[in-house]
Amino acid sequence: MKNTRREFIFSVSMLAASSAFPVHAFAFNKSKKLKVALVGTGVRGITFWGKRLLDEYSEILEFVGLSDINPSRLEYGKQYIGATCPTFASFEEMVSITKPDLVIVTTKDSTHHEFIIKGLEMGCDVLTEKPLTVDEVKCQQILDAEKASNKNLIVGFNYRWSPYATKIKELIANKTIGNLVSVDFNWYLNTYHGASYFRRWHGEMESSGSLWVHKATHHFDLLNWWIDSEPNEVFAYGDLEFYGKNGPFRGKNCRTCGHKTECAFYWDINKDEFSKKLYADHEHEDGYIRDNCLFREDINIYDKMSAQVKYTDNTILNYSLTTYSPFEGWRVAFNGTEGRIEAWLDIPYYEKTSIEEAEKHANEMAQNGEEIVAKKPIVIHKLWQEFETVQVDMEESGHGGGDKRLQDKIFVNPKVPDPYGRTAGIRDGAMSILIGIAARKSIQSGTPINISELTDLRPQERRS
Repeated sequence: MKNTRREFIFSVSMLAASSAFPVHAFAFNKSKKLKVALVGTGVRGITFWGKRLLDEYSEILEFVGLSDINPSRLEYGKQYIGATCPTFASFEEMVSITKPDLVIVTTKDSTHHEFIIKGLEMGCDVLTEKPLTVDEVKCQQILDAEKASNKNLIVGFNYRWSPYATKIKELIANKTIGNLVSVDFNWYLNTYHGASYFRRWHGEMESSGSLWVHKATHHFDLLNWWIDSEPNEVFAYGDLEFYGKNGPFRGKNCRTCGHKTECAFYWDINKDEFSKKLYADHEHEDGYIRDNCLFREDINIYDKMSAQVKYTDNTILNYSLTTYSPFEGWRVAFNGTEGRIEAWLDIPYYEKTSIEEAEKHANEMAQNGEEIVAKKPIVIHKLWQEFETVQVDMEESGHGGGDKRLQDKIFVNPKVPDPYGRTAGIRDGAMSILIGIAARKSIQSGTPINISELTDLRPQERRS
């Protein structure tokens, strides 16, 4: 279905809308393609926000510039995307010369705020990968910049758009179990995917804000959306007890390590063709090592995390994140005044699967190729009744089908009303990271943290 540039810009304004900030009007010439510039040519940038955009929506958009601090990776990223635009070492130069309508930010988490703010100040709408940023100071700077501009900022949340997550939202919104009282949510990262965070810059607090922010922002956004309220207070525990200095041995990185034969976590990046071409072949430019040792002593984030969150509507959330589980998956339970909903994905005890743990993340991140479709159960158990099971069609690629649905909403069906309210704006991005930031501060202080003390946002009882 062919779309117009005006319709795309309209969809950006709808995604950016929130109760805290006004929606701005757009009036671009619809006969021209939307001009897009991308900063950050890592895996998420060149795949989901790069190659997939060009492959699926080239009738209505064009890349006018790519930017990265690593020149050879930048050229590889351009080749992988299939773009013909110029490349830039300087973000400001790229924006000044190419004058994009939309800037997409997919850099290291701790630098998101720099490019978001610069993009807004230079007259561009901005779309950023999650998380919005890594701490409350940078979050406030972004909020101030968005309010001061006549442009909009949106956060690329995709989990909301999977059919499975949407069905959960529908059941809760329809009061299937009455009024929501409490939620239990457990996320398990396996020893393949979970370990990968500790190999990278994500293992350093100053770069990622810890997995409380980088990873859990996905989960907290889902929960805020499902619960339909905003967090008020957070108390958390966390520690580093498995990775980092706790390891039995360590080396410079996997390729040069003398413990290859005895380390269960040994990973040969040279056998992963995509990772080698995207990272290892260009590490001489900026020193970014993709296969760092999991047990290096400068890892300072938490590898076990648990939090209790009180929402403004008095719903209580119990949350945990495990980073070295034998399997990858999650489960959630919603307790209401009239019953309980239980949902889960990829728990091996509940379903038979032939997919190896190492393949799960690849399927989740896949943007092209054949989609895997399966039926996934949700259990509804009302008070004094037998439980019933609802079967949901779900795609196991592209974040459960969420990736393509998010982009289709922006580029193909912007005017179609969404009864589930899946579009996420700047307030959603802020509220998701503020839970993680508060959890981190609670661990450090040993006290509960009020969300309202972190920025000038005041939690609302109802998101809508």
